[in-house]
Amino acid sequence: MSNKNLRLLSLSLLSLLLSACGSRGLLTTVGPDYQTAPLKTAANWQATQRVGNNLPVAHQGEPADLNRWWDRFQDPVLSRFLAAAQQESASVADARARIEKARANLVGADAALLPTIDSSLGAKRSSSSFGGAPFVWNQFPSGLQSSWEIDLFGGLARQQEAARSQLESRNAAWHDARVAVAVEVANAYLGYRYCEGQVQIVQADTESRRESARLSEIAGQAGFRAPGDVALANASASDGIRALLQQQAQCERSIKGLVAMTALEETEVRKILTETPERVAKLPSPPAFRIDSLPARVLLQRPDVAAAERDVAEASANIGVEQAKRFPKLSLSGNITPTLQNINGSAFLLAQTWAIGPTLSLPLFDAGRRAADVEAARAQYKATESNFRSKVRTAVKEVEDALLRLDSAAERLPQARKAVSGYRINFLAVHELYQAGLGNLIDVETSRRNVLSAEMAVKEIEQEQVSAWIALYRAAGGSWDEHEDTQKSGAAIPTASGKIKPDQVLNHQVDFSRGKS
Repeated sequence: MSNKNLRLLSLSLLSLLLSACGSRGLLTTVGPDYQTAPLKTAANWQATQRVGNNLPVAHQGEPADLNRWWDRFQDPVLSRFLAAAQQESASVADARARIEKARANLVGADAALLPTIDSSLGAKRSSSSFGGAPFVWNQFPSGLQSSWEIDLFGGLARQQEAARSQLESRNAAWHDARVAVAVEVANAYLGYRYCEGQVQIVQADTESRRESARLSEIAGQAGFRAPGDVALANASASDGIRALLQQQAQCERSIKGLVAMTALEETEVRKILTETPERVAKLPSPPAFRIDSLPARVLLQRPDVAAAERDVAEASANIGVEQAKRFPKLSLSGNITPTLQNINGSAFLLAQTWAIGPTLSLPLFDAGRRAADVEAARAQYKATESNFRSKVRTAVKEVEDALLRLDSAAERLPQARKAVSGYRINFLAVHELYQAGLGNLIDVETSRRNVLSAEMAVKEIEQEQVSAWIALYRAAGGSWDEHEDTQKSGAAIPTASGKIKPDQVLNHQVDFSRGKS
């Protein structure tokens, strides 16, 4: 057979084998095929029965929109802090690095299915003699080497499947890291504005105490107030100043936290917080949104759930990777090595050599190591699957908790405001009696404390309500949008075989009976 015919035959055989392998083994693909199966979960949210028709509901959030959810608060200060924190977060940077590593693993898994080609150049000068005069031999070899493992039993295909699932998991984990940072900074900013509101309340109370102490001091000097009343008024004023200083220190600590999260200079953080006076002591106002009544639709939006599901798919594929190591391995290698050479300065001659051929390796004895690796992969799959189910249960709990918090805050807030109104009316009445000489200062201070406590309770419930909205955002796993946007195509988790649609269930299992071993 001529060299030309041999090359044509080799190319034809190569094309045939490449088309046969594809994403499956040439003979068969060992290991389980990853599949989905129903998960027994509640058909509806349990908390929705109490929340009623005004229940907040989340849309099918696209991961690309996760960096814009805070814009719906219409608070440029919050948006600026969140954007800075996204850039500086160590957890986001680490998640991004994990994506790049997973992408490199996938490139390596793809490359393992194809032949490798290497080249080499060399130069060698040697002297030899065979009992006579020595001669000098110059050699300039160049070579082209290729090797290819033919995926007989699908081990390389399973490795590619595992790498793809790993990349999808890391990508979802990156989105989850961004969500976590956004929620952390939003809560920190909320805490600072809440603290400012508390300062305003305590400051107004302190001014009232100071004024009462001043008037009591004047009345005492004129003999219209007993020394005990004057002392009590001064003590009340001092207590108010103490509470104000304590609250202001708490706000300072909140600023330090924002500096640490955003990596902005403290002077810049203070400037941002105060350059919009209308935002001072004003809590962010999250827009109302609706949450789907089906838990499956909401949970599929969560990037942490998506990442856990992809980890299960990766663990499933790794079983096939380990099983394939127990079967024969076929590789094809070849090389072409043309060499220019001369002896004692004579004319150069071109010598050509080539070789091609298969190598079949058979695992004969390993003292059970490969079988143990398969069992370890199966155990890892079960552990990963258990972690996924735990993630789903946690996600359900977080949504239910957020709904209950919103419901509780909505019910308590009107009552708390009514209490403030009542306590303030009582305080004014008691204070007027005291000023008229018909009451006592102890009743006045007791009434004052009631007003302060009630006002602080209102501010606390308002803060809790906004915090619950933020918690629901994170629990829902998607960005916030109007209800009309839910009519768009639902977000789906990419899988090796396609996409998991929102109407599908969430339990993902492996059918071990379909894998061949």
